[in-house]
Amino acid sequence: MFSSRTQGGVVDRSLVRPRVEVNLSTFSYLFSELIQYCQARVSNIGELERRLDIVGFGVGVRLLELLSYRERSSRRDLKLLDALRFVHTTLWRYLFGRPAKDLEQSNNAEDEYMISDVDLFITKYISVPKEMGHLNCAAFVAGIVRGALDGAGFPSRVTAHNVAVPGQSQAKTTLLIKFDALVLQREQRLPSS
Repeated sequence: MFSSRTQGGVVDRSLVRPRVEVNLSTFSYLFSELIQYCQARVSNIGELERRLDIVGFGVGVRLLELLSYRERSSRRDLKLLDALRFVHTTLWRYLFGRPAKDLEQSNNAEDEYMISDVDLFITKYISVPKEMGHLNCAAFVAGIVRGALDGAGFPSRVTAHNVAVPGQSQAKTTLLIKFDALVLQREQRLPSS
C-alpha cells in the first residue's frame, strides 16, 4: 500500500513554486456542484447566497495566508487602502489572472468601497433558473474578499451586485465592501506616512 520511497508530501513543497492553472471547465463543473450542494440545503435565494459567502470566506482566509507568504514575505498591511490594493491587485490577479477593473470609495459613506469587474469567469457557465432570477453566484467571490479582509484585521460586510452597463450586453459585478466602525476608528489613529 505505502511506498518506502520518500516522494515529498504537501508539507515539503515550496510556497514560492509557480502557479498552476486550473482548467475552466473543471472549475465550472466543481462550482456548479457546490451551488447544487448548497441549494439542496436552503429554502430561499438569500440563504443560498449566504452559504456561498460562507464557503468563500474560508477560501479567502486561506488565500490571504498563502499569498502573504508568496507575495509579501509575511508583511501585514496596517492601513485600509493597502489592504484594499492587495485585494484589488494581488488577490484578484491570483483568482482571475488580472487585477480588478475598478476600486472606488463610495461618495455617500467613508466606510464603503467598491471593487468592480466585468466578465468574471466564475459565473460564466452558470444558468440561473427563472424562479431564482435574482441569485448572484458572485456571493462566493464576495465571501473570498470578506475572508481575506477579515484575516488581515479589517472586518467588513461584502455583498455582490450585478450592475447594468449602458451599451454593453453583460452586466458588471460590483462588490460593495462596508467596513466595521472599529476599522475606521483605528485608521484615524494611525500616523500618516
